[in-house]
Amino acid sequence: METLTFNQLPEAVTRLLEKVDHIETLLTEHGTHQAGPDQPINIKEAADFLDLAVPTVYSKVSRKEIPVNKQGKRLYFYKSELEEWIRQGRKQTFSELRDSIVLPRLPYSKSRKSK
Repeated sequence: METLTFNQLPEAVTRLLEKVDHIETLLTEHGTHQAGPDQPINIKEAADFLDLAVPTVYSKVSRKEIPVNKQGKRLYFYKSELEEWIRQGRKQTFSELRDSIVLPRLPYSKSRKSK
């Protein structure tokens, strides 16, 4: 950290204020509301999280394909529920499918000789 002289203070304060303004602009543009997994989010935030259009999310809600909470006319989602919903759609790999197949045990029988 550099040491400032009294004469450099006005310029340093100006730079500092510019940086604060820039940070404030970035936060405003990207939204300051960062919901955690247990905080409800609105449909726009859910659509952004799922990388879907808002009408697509409405469609999935109406077909009861996606977990949703409704309070009055408003829809609320939880990121943790949306993440679990995504996980449930996971397809198994070929090796996972192969490993999960349980073959029935055939009874052991000695070969009989014909008489």
